[in-house]
Parts: sequence; structure tokens; C-alpha cells
Amino acid sequence: MSYQLSAVVADVEVLREQTADLDHAVLAALRQDFALLPVTPQLVAELTGEPPDFAAEEPCAVRPFRLVLSPPLAGLLARWSKRGPVAYLEAEFAGGLGHQAAVVWLDGDVTWGPRFDGALDRPRAQWPINTALARLGAEPGAWIDPFAELGLHLERDTAGWLAHGRRGLSADYWDELAEEWELRQSGPHQQPPRPGPVGDWGIA
Repeated sequence: MSYQLSAVVADVEVLREQTADLDHAVLAALRQDFALLPVTPQLVAELTGEPPDFAAEEPCAVRPFRLVLSPPLAGLLARWSKRGPVAYLEAEFAGGLGHQAAVVWLDGDVTWGPRFDGALDRPRAQWPINTALARLGAEPGAWIDPFAELGLHLERDTAGWLAHGRRGLSADYWDELAEEWELRQSGPHQQPPRPGPVGDWGIA
């Protein structure tokens, strides 16, 4: 099963304020009052006045992101961070192989990262996305790590997050569906498919 992420994550009120007048901004609800803004080519063009640029080479420690964070785009996210911490997150996985990367701004400056990891052989707390989410203020909970705690495993690509946001779904949508199904069924073990168990880096 593949997974792809290219998104800005921040407090929901920060993102609502900064994207209120944008035609191509779709906010998807996460837990703990965070929101996810899928980064699409249309959104980048609207934010910067220029089409997005993508790296020709595979991401690595020197060039951690597939999306090139141009000065206009990085400067915009830095300005947003004057209202609260803002993170840009990327991840690509297929067949158990892939990478993730993240960077965090606060008060107009980069305060952590960019950080890239293509092995994920360190403790979970040190993985780029988990570290970035913790720096945003994500708190531990019942799930295995901040990635799952906020619900970043619920959708597997940008199209999924756009649909999630446009439908106004909560981060607990699947749990609510399962509970509703269980109430309607007579059998004790009948329930709809749900997101798979949290895997080695936050998704199955």
C-alpha cells in the first residue's frame, strides 16, 4: 500500500486565518485542534504567483523535499508562523520503502529542520514528521506516535486529504463509522473496514 504526503500542518485557527481568501486552499481536520493543508500545484501558484518547481533527483539529506520550497513559498510560510508554529511535511512510501522530511517555522524563522530520513531506523520520536509535530505542540495520546495521534494515517494521498477537507470530516471519522455500524449489527464482530494498524512509521 502506498502513501504520499505534501502538506502544511499548523493550528487550525492559524491556517483558517491565513487561507480564508484563497480559492485553492482546503483544510482537513486533524486531532488536537490542528489542521492539514494539502499542497497542490494550484495552491502553490495561487500563493506565489508562480508554478511549483519539483526536484529532478530523489530527495536526500541535502535536498529533503520533492517540492522545491522557493523563496516566495518559504517566505510566506515563515510569515504565517508569526501567528503560531507551522510545519511543512513530505512523505512517500510504497511497498515498505520510502522517506519522510519536515521543517518547522516559528515567529518568522526556521526553528527546526529541514530534516530528511530514508531509513527510519532511529527511535520514533526522532523521525522527522513526529519531531515536527511535537514542535507544533502535539501531545501524546492513545496512539503510537504524533503522526497517528493527530490522524495523518487516515488518508493516503493528496486527493484523499482534499476529499477529507471538502466533506468536512473529522479526524475521528472512521471511529465514528465503526461505532455506528456496531450499533446496527447483531453480530459482535461485524464492523466496516477501518484504517489498518499503525505500522513501522505510523501507517500500515
